[in-house]
Amino acid sequence: MRKLLFFLAVMGALAGLAVAYISSLTKPPLPPAYPPPTNPYPNGIYAQGILESDQPSGEDINIYPEVSGTIKQILVKEGQEVKKGELLIQVDDSIERATVEQLQSQSQAAFTMLEELKAQPRKETLDVNEAQVIAAQAALKTAQDSLAKQQAAYNLDPKTVSKDALDSAMNAFLTAKANLDVAVKQRDLTKAGAWIYDINNQEKTYNAAYKSYLSASALLAKYALRAPGDGKVLAITPIVGSYVSPQGSYDTYTQAMAPVMVLGTQPSHLNVRCYVDEILVPRLPDPSKIKAQMAVRGSNARVALEYVRTQPLISPKIELSDQRTERVDVRVLPVIFRVPKPQGLYPGQLVDVFIGE
Repeated sequence: MRKLLFFLAVMGALAGLAVAYISSLTKPPLPPAYPPPTNPYPNGIYAQGILESDQPSGEDINIYPEVSGTIKQILVKEGQEVKKGELLIQVDDSIERATVEQLQSQSQAAFTMLEELKAQPRKETLDVNEAQVIAAQAALKTAQDSLAKQQAAYNLDPKTVSKDALDSAMNAFLTAKANLDVAVKQRDLTKAGAWIYDINNQEKTYNAAYKSYLSASALLAKYALRAPGDGKVLAITPIVGSYVSPQGSYDTYTQAMAPVMVLGTQPSHLNVRCYVDEILVPRLPDPSKIKAQMAVRGSNARVALEYVRTQPLISPKIELSDQRTERVDVRVLPVIFRVPKPQGLYPGQLVDVFIGE
């Protein structure tokens, strides 16, 4: 029994030693998926960069509507090349279109009234006035003849015609004469045409109505989002039925407002915008001597870059993942390089940039 216990104790000790030895062994580290980027320049500086379309100034074109409404049509697709002025997105404009049609009708009515005033006198109206003058002349002749007869009879024998009848004939004559005078003046007024003040007032009314129509038409045109230049559609945020506003469109994934559409230039080459820390700015080489190399993350690719320009304004550092300003007092200088052959690269991709001379 003692021999058995001794044997078990020895075996347990040997097993413990074996486990301790095996545990002390270290496994060799796994090789990296790709070699970490190294600075190819002896005194080079490092900067983080982001790929973007080639623009003579600024960055990619972010398109925002100038009006609010519901997306009615999206006429392009992501990756599609578009020409300047091409219709991209149509926002529902049914209410504004009805307003434009109403203002157009009001403008046309005001113009018609202005033309009517300028066309006066109307021949038919003038003919009526001429007929009224002739009728008044005939009435005056009748009243004059009646008065003459009454006066002649009264002069022969005052008893044959009463004073009252003679006065009535005189009043009828004076009334007929006044009516003729009114008819002549009415004819002359018609013949003179519209009053210049009425024409000027109507002209101003028409101009105001027409400008309201033009203003509404200009607003209606803003419901159609068109390409500001030739380029390629990089991203479309909303879908048909989404609500958009001048602040953009709600992005479900970032839960923030984003541009309705992003346009870039033709993909013959891309730019990389790198941000050089202000501490390293004094070490930047002269633009004529700058050389740069880009390392693509997740690969062994190294791409030589061509210097394009330096944005001459040091600004607060941004967090490239979401473009939000960091809450630290770090400032950077944007330097733009060109990527000659952008095969397999996309705008918005983060890269490592090494700058030397």
